[in-house]
Amino acid sequence: MFSLIHYLQAWRQYGAAVRELSNLNDRELADIGITRSDIPQVAWDHARR
Repeated sequence: MFSLIHYLQAWRQYGAAVRELSNLNDRELADIGITRSDIPQVAWDHARR
């Protein structure tokens, strides 16, 4: 049960990170060193921490 709760929390964090990063323009994304295609991986890495 704990792993299911942990996964659901990570999924919520993933969604929030994707939304936040998607709201940035390409210049802002470049300033932090990612491209638009990197967003899903960066968001998932963040959520799993």
